[in-house]
Amino acid sequence: MKLIQTVKRRMGNEEKKATPGGGTGRDAPIAKGKAASSAGGVKAAGVKPTADGSFPNLPKLRETAPGERAELFRRKMEVCSVVFDFHNDSNQREKEAKRQTLLEIVEYVNNTRNCFNEALMQDVVNMVGANIFRALQTRNKDPLAFSDPEEEEPSLERAWPHLQIVYEFFLRFVVTNDVDPKIAKRFVDQNFMLKLLELFDSEDPRERDYLKTILHRIYGKFMALRSFIRRAIQHVFFKVIYECETQNGVGELLEILGSIINGFALPLKDEHKDFLIKALIPLHKVKSLACFYQQLSYCMAQYVEKDPRLAYDIITAMLRYWPVSITSKQVLFLNELEETLELTQPSEFHRMQHVLFRRLALCITCPHFQVAERTLFFWNNDYIVKLINQNRRDLFPIIISALYKNSKQHWNSAVHGLTFNVLKLLMEADPQLFDECSAKHRAEEESEERNVARRHQKWQVLRELHASKCAVK
Repeated sequence: MKLIQTVKRRMGNEEKKATPGGGTGRDAPIAKGKAASSAGGVKAAGVKPTADGSFPNLPKLRETAPGERAELFRRKMEVCSVVFDFHNDSNQREKEAKRQTLLEIVEYVNNTRNCFNEALMQDVVNMVGANIFRALQTRNKDPLAFSDPEEEEPSLERAWPHLQIVYEFFLRFVVTNDVDPKIAKRFVDQNFMLKLLELFDSEDPRERDYLKTILHRIYGKFMALRSFIRRAIQHVFFKVIYECETQNGVGELLEILGSIINGFALPLKDEHKDFLIKALIPLHKVKSLACFYQQLSYCMAQYVEKDPRLAYDIITAMLRYWPVSITSKQVLFLNELEETLELTQPSEFHRMQHVLFRRLALCITCPHFQVAERTLFFWNNDYIVKLINQNRRDLFPIIISALYKNSKQHWNSAVHGLTFNVLKLLMEADPQLFDECSAKHRAEEESEERNVARRHQKWQVLRELHASKCAVK
């Protein structure tokens, strides 16, 4: 009863926000493979509309004899397969009648045991599919336009008054113990799952939240579909990486994957490692990374916790995909880099330390203060400082040169303060090595100054030769 009351309350709140006249915008019923009727409605397969085209008025389930409820339940699902157009205000009475019928069958399945028998499963899937599988609304976006996806208002689904209850109904079907997955997998099959995954591109966050919950429950219950679901999600990511670069549901799919990865058995199968390397890591190079960065970072951390050796693959790949010209994305990379380094074993750190700290040295000297500042914050992490000190013979020369350059050339006062703090930490860690690196840096600077002066001198000689030849002519 709490569930049905919650759904009714949500629907009531949304009705208050609807347009005057009670319209929320889907016209006469839209047919599923049938022609439109004279009353502007279209019947779904097997549904018989009334003579005047109105929504069929069936008896209440609780007022019907127990022996007849299963057939009435089937008939109610059949009439709920009729879909209405919410882009105008017509058929308001029929829309409300369908909404009440949907609420009634949700209440019925909540309070009735064994209501989902094998004979009704096809009707359940047909009704759900007729309502949720549709062409999604899309907005024409200029790919060259600069915009923050998090600041844009989402485009809400106008048919949500019906869709929400259909999703609630299907969720009850998936989670109930009355449904045997060995039988239900004949109806909730691979084709159904592919269509369900396509809906993750919906712009309505409410719909994506329901889809996330339902897909996760299906993955947990339908063992036979697990491998297929992972492959299907992988193909969605391939499309995002190599084709369209935008997909509204990537964050929700990554949330599901974070839970799935957490349940992987050890040692990790090659299939799971391939998923990481081929589908998850390349998501870092997508332009819309900011929309799903937290979920992707969590998946990376889950993999490294399962197998610390994967830290090498993740970090070296991130360095290959480094967004040199997008400072906001560099900050995201640095955040994830620190989280991954916290889980990295010393042996893996030693393998990649040179290429890693050459990139960090460039970030320290970056003119954008947020990038430089975020990199210098690495020295607030005790574990990373410990790794650096263990390999200081190799790393101090790279770091100290960048720090000295920062202390003389960087424009930001906060970066200056952090730079001197890090220099102090390095000096305290190994004063002798620090002095050696400082002397080496000064020698390199003097050598560079001499090379610059020599270059200028040669150019001056060339200019004078050119001027003398011009004067002779």
